[in-house]
Amino acid sequence: MTLRAQELSVGYGERDVLTHVDVPLPEGQITAIVGANACGKSTLLRTFARLLTPRHGTVLLDGAAITSLPTREVARRLGFLPQSPVPPEGLTVEDLVHRGRFPHRKLGRRTTAEDRAKVAWALEATGVADLAQRPLDQLSGGQRQRAWIAMALAQDTPILLLDEPTTYLDLAHQLEVLDLLADLNAQGRTIGIVLHDLNHACRYAHHLVALKQGRVYAAGAPAEIVDETLVKQVFGLDSRVIPDPVTGTPMCVPIGRTVVQAPAGSQH
Repeated sequence: MTLRAQELSVGYGERDVLTHVDVPLPEGQITAIVGANACGKSTLLRTFARLLTPRHGTVLLDGAAITSLPTREVARRLGFLPQSPVPPEGLTVEDLVHRGRFPHRKLGRRTTAEDRAKVAWALEATGVADLAQRPLDQLSGGQRQRAWIAMALAQDTPILLLDEPTTYLDLAHQLEVLDLLADLNAQGRTIGIVLHDLNHACRYAHHLVALKQGRVYAAGAPAEIVDETLVKQVFGLDSRVIPDPVTGTPMCVPIGRTVVQAPAGSQH
């Protein structure tokens, strides 16, 4: 199943955020979308998910314009987790995750054994099974984020789009989520993900898209495109790019200001 933005221009009011962007999500791969704040990352993902209407160009889902497809059919093929979603008041974790099964139910049909199995799997996979009966508004930000990810997983779509899914998570849980996405990808899912952390993007993505001021600055395998020039041009940051000592993928080490170390034994 394929998803592609073709000659896409999208804006708000009179301002264009994306201009003639052509971005395929390679089938069966993880694609990370990176760039500075306000470069159009979330706008691109929201347009992929049919939440925004292009001014020019189109999004193609399996070769068909996504705007021409029935909403329920799109929801069976494509799952989307937005940035900082807001749940209905009083919803428990399990209630939220069950909502991921709505596209698969016929009108008036009750929850099936398959629905319950998918929900249980999603709760376990994201580490929130013990929180299933807790109201979402009683959870920490990290717990709530994992519950939302569980809902997206329960939707069980071949394409999964996530906008900054590691927000609010500590480092250990960030890696757990990214490892989970890597496992889902190994099972055949195509994944598009917006990430702020360039090193995480390089480590987990097969394909990387770097946006700059609403245009594609570079796209390709991280090892082929990520260097000190890209980091400077896209993020405005001086850095050294070296091989990750664990994976060998590019790792960005910011230079920043020189910090003068206090002499050994000195008092503070």
